[in-house]
Amino acid sequence: MNFKRMSIITVLAVAQVSTVVPVSAQSSAVMVPGQVMVQSEAANSGNVEQQQSQELLQQRDKASESVTSSSLTPDNSVPLEESSPDKSTDTDLNDPDSVQSNADESGKIDDTQSPSESIPDDESVTEEAEKNEEDQVGTQDDQSPNTEDPKSNSVDSSINELILLMNSADMYHNGKHYKAAQPMAVKNGVSYVSIRAMVERVGLKLSYNNTTKETIIMKDGNELRFKTNSSTYKVNGESRTMKGPSYQYNNTFMVPLTSITQALGIPYKVNQPEKKVILDLSGINGNDNGSGSGGGSVDPKPPINNEPGLILMMNSDKMYHNGKLYIAGQPMAVKNGISYVAIRSLVERIGLKLTYDSKTKETVIIRGSDELRFKTDSKYYTVNGVKTSMKGAAYQTNNVFMVPLTSITQALDIPYKVDQANKRIILNLGTKPVAAFTVENDEIFAGKTKVKYKTNAYSPNGLQIVNEKWEGREDIFAEPGTRTITYYVQDSSGEWSDPYSVTIRVLAPNEPPVAMFTTDKEEYKMGEKITYIDQSTDDENAIVKWDWDNNALAFFAPGPATIGLTVTDKHGATSYYEKTIIINGETFYTRDEFNQLFTEIGEKYIFNGANVPSMDLVPYTRTSEPRMLIRSNSPERVYTEGVVYRETGVGATRFMIHHLNETGKNVKMYVVATNFNDTRASLTTENVGFGGPINIPTATGKASVQRYFESMQSGKDYQTITLQPGESKVILKELSAQSMKNDQVISMFADLYTDSPIRYNIVMIEENKDPIQKLPFLKLHPSDGIHNRGTYPDSTRLIESNELVGKTPARLSIADKVNDPNLTGYDGITGYETSNAGNFGVVYRIKMNRVAPNTLISFNPRGGKYMGVIMVNGNIIGAPSSGAASAPNEASVLFRTGQYEQSVEILFTAAPGSSLPISLLFTPLPELKSN
Repeated sequence: MNFKRMSIITVLAVAQVSTVVPVSAQSSAVMVPGQVMVQSEAANSGNVEQQQSQELLQQRDKASESVTSSSLTPDNSVPLEESSPDKSTDTDLNDPDSVQSNADESGKIDDTQSPSESIPDDESVTEEAEKNEEDQVGTQDDQSPNTEDPKSNSVDSSINELILLMNSADMYHNGKHYKAAQPMAVKNGVSYVSIRAMVERVGLKLSYNNTTKETIIMKDGNELRFKTNSSTYKVNGESRTMKGPSYQYNNTFMVPLTSITQALGIPYKVNQPEKKVILDLSGINGNDNGSGSGGGSVDPKPPINNEPGLILMMNSDKMYHNGKLYIAGQPMAVKNGISYVAIRSLVERIGLKLTYDSKTKETVIIRGSDELRFKTDSKYYTVNGVKTSMKGAAYQTNNVFMVPLTSITQALDIPYKVDQANKRIILNLGTKPVAAFTVENDEIFAGKTKVKYKTNAYSPNGLQIVNEKWEGREDIFAEPGTRTITYYVQDSSGEWSDPYSVTIRVLAPNEPPVAMFTTDKEEYKMGEKITYIDQSTDDENAIVKWDWDNNALAFFAPGPATIGLTVTDKHGATSYYEKTIIINGETFYTRDEFNQLFTEIGEKYIFNGANVPSMDLVPYTRTSEPRMLIRSNSPERVYTEGVVYRETGVGATRFMIHHLNETGKNVKMYVVATNFNDTRASLTTENVGFGGPINIPTATGKASVQRYFESMQSGKDYQTITLQPGESKVILKELSAQSMKNDQVISMFADLYTDSPIRYNIVMIEENKDPIQKLPFLKLHPSDGIHNRGTYPDSTRLIESNELVGKTPARLSIADKVNDPNLTGYDGITGYETSNAGNFGVVYRIKMNRVAPNTLISFNPRGGKYMGVIMVNGNIIGAPSSGAASAPNEASVLFRTGQYEQSVEILFTAAPGSSLPISLLFTPLPELKSN
């Protein structure tokens, strides 16, 4: 027999002319033979009386009175007073069992149709095929259906017990008879049940997510998700395996029985002789105990919420504070297995102050002298500035700030317990004031250290702290040893706190260090190297600073020389020692000889720079590599926001950017890359070096070159991005990571490669503006006429020498315009020809194939002060290591060859802010002498 879904008018007509019986207790139940199926047209509300019109109820009641005793058999009758309300209609999108099956009339699953495609409209009429025994069960084992009278079975009607009859739709919940929508079935050796019929008997909430096509069970704040044709289900997002895949059959969602019992923790036993599976529901919260309420969580009876403390109801917005009901801004929620609460509702009940810092976008809790800060979408909060992790990120919903419950209990040190039976969490807030304090000294020395105490007392009820009491407190402890300090406070109600104690260790007074050193000799020749041997001591071996006075490596005038040493320990105690040595009138090395031999790598020395121009030039060949240089260095001082340079580049490209903020505002600099092609483009960042923002141009330039070389060594900045046609992106984000204050300068080097032409805009705008949105409205800055900007080809110069150098003094000049001419190019904004003064941004790869034994290679500025770095044989060397070297009489040591001829490779690029040209000097070392 086929049943069709009927409109309310049809139902009324049937009620007048037909025999009507009560609806099955299961909202997903099928009809018992002999009954007419009556389905509500109302939305899913869980209350039949609110879904149906009063007229329909009256018609149904009249029809029910006419039912004769012969119209129903004992096997299929369900008492109305024992039935649970019908919670669904055929069109309820949240009802997984109401979704039309993907099975055809033969019971075979059609995998080509998804559940969402087969959901009927509210006005549609669906047909339910007549079911014979084989269609109802699908593929079963060879067990025959139970044909016994269900009431003749020995049904145990004890509390919280659900009996499922094998190969049958009959269920008995605490002695009451219910019908599932489909019989229990065996498929490939796995027992399947209707998920809705079983879960609603257990008393839990069941819903359907039409977006993810998942059936959802909620239990104690935990979320279980099942999906058609899947052999796994999820518990709070964690995937678990079932014995077989779930499936849809005749509008009913079927799952393996064991997946439900395992997921919900339901013990069960199998009674094979009576063909029964008996489930023990006594440990399941939220069941209706056979009352027919349809399940779902309910608040415990009010009397149990009269106990002291703050009680939070699970999955509810209800809170009970010392027995009084309050409503939170949002219900307690479970998200990814973490319980979240409305922070304001909770904290205000605790009696603490809650504020919002609009500048930092943080929610702030004040308790005594403690400050807790939370931020939306962050998994961290801070306690007095100390960062602490939470189990999940805070979030906002409906303008309510939600945080993990445990973050509050841990931060505020609130004990709590979980009452699963009554679905609540009980926080023990207490009523006494709370005393607390800290000792802020890291170390305390007897008779010397003044102890700093910081109190942190508060009242859980928000009362004022009016009195305090100390035991064992002293401002200065006279004797060393262990001391216990105890603190009490009293609130305005007169109640005293429990004691709060801190144990400290008082140390014996610190002994100052003892400064001491010696030298390898008592008398030296002029220019003879002196070896200093530090012999300073400290009782804790905690010397942290050595300050030498006049500890030259050699002296070049005869007479006594006094050297001093001051040492400082970690407590600030100091000691001084001095020693006098004798310098006789005999010369061991001249000053120039000594400096060439013994100056440390990277350190500078003084020499006669007037001799450099007369040195021979190193013979070499010069070639170049095709890399476009975009030099953005003018206007160097930028007075208004705008585009400081614009250029289109393709292939290998290098940026050299150096600008100073003179706008009077905080600004940021950006490089915006735009793809104007009809196809997507790839942009690969190869090497990046950034310096600043600070107000020392030379130091900023040195930092950018050093980090550029470090990027070459590590490869850490190598990455590729894609630009779609017409798309703009900010690249080289180190440049815009920090704001530039007025008078601060930044420097950057970067190597890129693109497979298509890309337009680059280098902009300076106020720090809070979006560069991509602002770009069309920015003006193009003119050059300042002093500094240089431009686009230059072939910006990597290769210098190679195959001649032996170092036997006699020789020099290699860089950026002197004569021996190393400037690159020529054009201004990318004006199109005018330009000359790259100083060749800033040019990378020099220098290969000296033959350097003589015992040769000193040094770096000599020729145009002014220089502060930078240079790479020699893969090692980054300061030029100089500290401070700046000045032209023409200072040089920094780069390298010394040994006893054999060797090759040396040098990588150099001029540091922005420093002066050019420079010379690399190759000079023979003096002969080493024996003392």
